[in-house]
Amino acid sequence: MKNRDVNIVLIGMPGCGKTTIGKLISKKLDIGFCDIDHYIEEKEGRSIPDIFKDNGEEYFRRLESKAVEQISQKSGFVISTGGGVIKFNENMELLKKSGIIIFINRKLENIISDIETDGRPLLKDGKEKLHKLYKERIDLYKKYSDHEVLNEGSLEAVVEKIIRIISN
Repeated sequence: MKNRDVNIVLIGMPGCGKTTIGKLISKKLDIGFCDIDHYIEEKEGRSIPDIFKDNGEEYFRRLESKAVEQISQKSGFVISTGGGVIKFNENMELLKKSGIIIFINRKLENIISDIETDGRPLLKDGKEKLHKLYKERIDLYKKYSDHEVLNEGSLEAVVEKIIRIISN
């Protein structure tokens, strides 16, 4: 990686592989890793599903924006975002200032075939909700990303693609 002060920010649909790929990149490059959803859970002392159930999506999105503000001040990290982080331009502006935004794109049918909807509040109504989310978000993922990487084949190949992108 040319500039170790730059963050690698992963965006994409729930189940596209952001966290798994982010951890692999972090390990391979020996840099820090931060998952925004886990960061929120630690700060709140409760799970994302509990936050949604007790306080609703709007409250969660405020927590997410606060977390983005704090995490975007870090440098040299791999940051795995929640799938809806792109819903607010302010979030993406902050992340873009300190990082390279990589859209992990994965075929929807592949996500649907192996995603667990338990623990994913926006998918509690079933996997068909993924189609709706995809239609709502695909243009935003493309708009905000600096690069798009298709997650197909092996995870190692995806990680290598991303490392090549950020090394150029």
